[in-house]
Amino acid sequence: MKRIYEAPAYGPQGACFWADTVTAQDWPALTGDHRTDVAIIGGGFTGISAALQLAQDGVGVTVLEAGQPGYGASGRNGGFCCLGGAKASAGMLRRRFGAEGLAEWRATEKAAIETAAKLIEAHDITADVHSEGETLLAHTPRAFAAMRAEADTIRQTYGVTPEILPPEALRHNGLGGPFHGAVTIPLGFALNPRKYHAGLAQAAQCASARLCAHSPVTGLQRDGGWRLETPQGTVTADRVILATNGYSSEDLPDWLRARYLPVQSSVIVTRPITAAEQAAQGWTSGQMAYDSRTLLHYFRLMPDGRFLFGMRGGLRATPSAQAAIDRRIRADFHAMFPAWHEVEITHEWSGLVCLMPGLTPFAGPVPDHPGLFAGLGYHGNGVAMASHTGRILADLVQGRAPRALYPAAMRAVPRRFPLGRYRRALLAPAYWAAETFDL
Repeated sequence: MKRIYEAPAYGPQGACFWADTVTAQDWPALTGDHRTDVAIIGGGFTGISAALQLAQDGVGVTVLEAGQPGYGASGRNGGFCCLGGAKASAGMLRRRFGAEGLAEWRATEKAAIETAAKLIEAHDITADVHSEGETLLAHTPRAFAAMRAEADTIRQTYGVTPEILPPEALRHNGLGGPFHGAVTIPLGFALNPRKYHAGLAQAAQCASARLCAHSPVTGLQRDGGWRLETPQGTVTADRVILATNGYSSEDLPDWLRARYLPVQSSVIVTRPITAAEQAAQGWTSGQMAYDSRTLLHYFRLMPDGRFLFGMRGGLRATPSAQAAIDRRIRADFHAMFPAWHEVEITHEWSGLVCLMPGLTPFAGPVPDHPGLFAGLGYHGNGVAMASHTGRILADLVQGRAPRALYPAAMRAVPRRFPLGRYRRALLAPAYWAAETFDL
């Protein structure tokens, strides 16, 4: 594999809390030579959602996961099933896809949440769902003024009424901290991503999908059909779905080279915080929340009383870089929630978010590669959008119009980032600018 970060970025980096909450899944490794209708590279939300739909449609499908189940971002994220999936602004989307394309994308954001909710309901998945939508907290008075000004746009765009909380109402609503107001959009929910992933995988297996772990694809060749090579076996397939997102390899296939940019994100989880400790800080809300910084912090109080806090990760995956992030995330957490300075942090880990050059996800056929499809690039909001993308791809590989909303913003073929294999160098000035001017 050809990847742009140091090897630890792609491994099980740190003690992930979610892994402690599920019984370890045991998908067998692929051994021997096999034939299938559709092969899927990547066993995260995109791949498993696609596999589930394909199996339900009676299509033979085999999933090849490089690590253990839940190995990548799908098992290591913050568990926010919410609006998002793109970093492109409304203005950018309007210029590229027109007013209709912008409206279509916004409808897809909402539909993606519904996709995940319906999957949970249909397959009776116990995923520790909580939070009534998402809450955006202003880190400056100016940010709050901008949020208030956007309230009408939210109503018109998503058909819901946001709740605006002035600074003096925050603590009363259990949102105590150094914030200057908040807006809650009543769409989305928080969940345990590993339980959601395990539930989807079980449903896919029950529908006769073949799921293989510890089976990294080391070769992908077109010879009439597609041949996928793994360390202990091969799969021959008519069609292939690439669902590796930020964990992709530059040469599987070469077309993918430099069309995506993995970015590290770091998470800490505390021990259960007592009711008295919650009251002392003034944070008693179960809302999934994030602040209004460009390099945002995301956080929530979970049903068992533990607190999850996340932020962007380092530019490298070296011991010294990780040590710096360890210090930074703790400093930011303690600055935002000073009453919890002595609360023990029990888990800390990192994972990869995936950015795209156009700041929108891609789902569709890979140009000049008949029978090859890809879905990736959720910009840190993949719980909902990856689940939705899997449903889109399941229809596309069958040659049918997607039953799920499929906006123009997701059909645009991504260009390449500049700097090729060195493109993560682009992050340093972007991070510096965000931290310097986001005041």
